[in-house]
Amino acid sequence: MPSSLNKIKDCFQTDHLDPIQKSICCNGGTERPFTGQYLNCKKDGIYGCVVCKEDLFSSETKFDSGTGWPSFFETIAVNAIRIDIDDTHGMIREETLCGKCGSHLGHRFPDGPQPTGLRYCINSASLIFKEEKF
Repeated sequence: MPSSLNKIKDCFQTDHLDPIQKSICCNGGTERPFTGQYLNCKKDGIYGCVVCKEDLFSSETKFDSGTGWPSFFETIAVNAIRIDIDDTHGMIREETLCGKCGSHLGHRFPDGPQPTGLRYCINSASLIFKEEKF
């Protein structure tokens, strides 16, 4: 579990989460690569936090990183994501947390495409998808 992982704010219910979602969102876990339901999703829409339903990413910023997890190069809003340092597993990484509830989502890396150069590597189990036409 990431050392900086904060508990999800008490005001958010987690009863609707399955065991895998709880492991990821509440305990900093991860799903196995290439297994997530949104990895190959090509539909237009918005990806939100499975805990609090806050909008996080647009399908317009999703790309195939080849890493096995859904990847995005930009968040939907500046404050949608909070970044903390994760120094577990002998690495220093940037942990991505929901800006509203603090749910663990995944990690951010500096090897994404332009225009941001960022890759938000996100667990499908931490997301909900709302189909929308742009």
